[in-house]
Amino acid sequence: MPIEILMPALSPTMEEGKLAKWLVKEGDQIRSGDILAEIETDKATMEFEAVDEGRIGKLLVPEGAEGVKVNQPIATMIEEGENPKPSRDISSAMKSIKEAIGPVAEAPPRPLSAKPKAAAPDRPTSAPAARAVRAAPTPSTKRVFASPLARRIAKQRNVDIATLRGSGPRGRVVRADVEAAKSGTTARAQPAQPQAAPTPTVGVAPLPDARAYFKSEDYEEVPHDSMRKAIARRLTVAKTLIPHFYLTIECRIDNLVATRARLNETGDGGYRLSVNDFVVKAAALALIRVPEANASWTDSAILRHKHADIGVAVALDFGLITPIVFHADEKGLAAISTEVKSLAERARNKKLKPAEFEGGTFAISNLGMFGIESFTAVINPPHAGILAIGAGEARPIVREGAIEVATIMKVTMSCDHRVIDGATGARFLKVFKQFIEEPAAMLL
Repeated sequence: MPIEILMPALSPTMEEGKLAKWLVKEGDQIRSGDILAEIETDKATMEFEAVDEGRIGKLLVPEGAEGVKVNQPIATMIEEGENPKPSRDISSAMKSIKEAIGPVAEAPPRPLSAKPKAAAPDRPTSAPAARAVRAAPTPSTKRVFASPLARRIAKQRNVDIATLRGSGPRGRVVRADVEAAKSGTTARAQPAQPQAAPTPTVGVAPLPDARAYFKSEDYEEVPHDSMRKAIARRLTVAKTLIPHFYLTIECRIDNLVATRARLNETGDGGYRLSVNDFVVKAAALALIRVPEANASWTDSAILRHKHADIGVAVALDFGLITPIVFHADEKGLAAISTEVKSLAERARNKKLKPAEFEGGTFAISNLGMFGIESFTAVINPPHAGILAIGAGEARPIVREGAIEVATIMKVTMSCDHRVIDGATGARFLKVFKQFIEEPAAMLL
């Protein structure tokens, strides 16, 4: 029988997506790893790979369809020798059944005045039956990623698919894993994964719809796209459930600006450093110096990270995304600059892979190029902190009893108080300030 191909969950937060483009047509032979379609999520456009061999039977969802729910059937696949079309449709099958059993007499309608008979009292459940109900196993709520064909074979062979480790794309269980499990050659039980405790729902009444305050002719509705919906959900949860507090410090960046100019002049066009590249590097090194700030909260433990993976907020026409510079503490300024530019360009074209924007240990949001002096940013979990970088401004300062002009950049750190205490945040900003004010210290 045909096997359903389901809308994949291409990221942990994905609930629905847009089927941007089919790369196969009905009747095409496919193999594991073949690209079936391009799926547009709230963050990026990604390729959807086949996990089993077979032939495309029918495409159930057209190109361009939006709001396709995860696990909704989008196509069918048939194996060799199968007929893609059923022998008869449901209506003909029902007709055959009626012809076989003859007409069914309908119950006469009950008069409206008729009173329902009193219900007989429930009989007590026998002890054996009660024991049987209590002994019934509770179905597992663990989500198992497996291809439809693998599920079918596992059911036929009585294999518990939840005990298998998948070898397909993103750990998906495929046909070969089930067959190997039956022969006992390669399948292994998956290690138990720690389950996060359910987040309590905050008892806050919903806000009234804004349409109630305005006349319909006085505004234009712009429907939410998937990215805007995801941003709204994620930041509402983050701001509501993460106890934020804020620390602000001023950094003098005259040395940084001069160092940047010298390096760009001697770079022979191989790179073009920005102030933000120095900020990324300084933050990464400060996290290594103050590891208590390079951490994430879980309900059972604080995770201390061994590397500084810095998310850099990128503004898009349709929202915001935070691609990650992994191991930024180990990379030079030129490498960071090149990587940030590449990530930002692919983010604007929605070509980032989930691994490039999910996770990270810390984040930076820089609005200095827009002339913003200072602001506060919302923490993006699983991070425990984010730096809000303002514009560098020339100001008079007093130094050794004399007034001089200096370029000052204001930095505000949003901290998750469950992970970072006030003193910890202050130590982090002190180290960060030292690196910013004396960039040569980043070489030590």
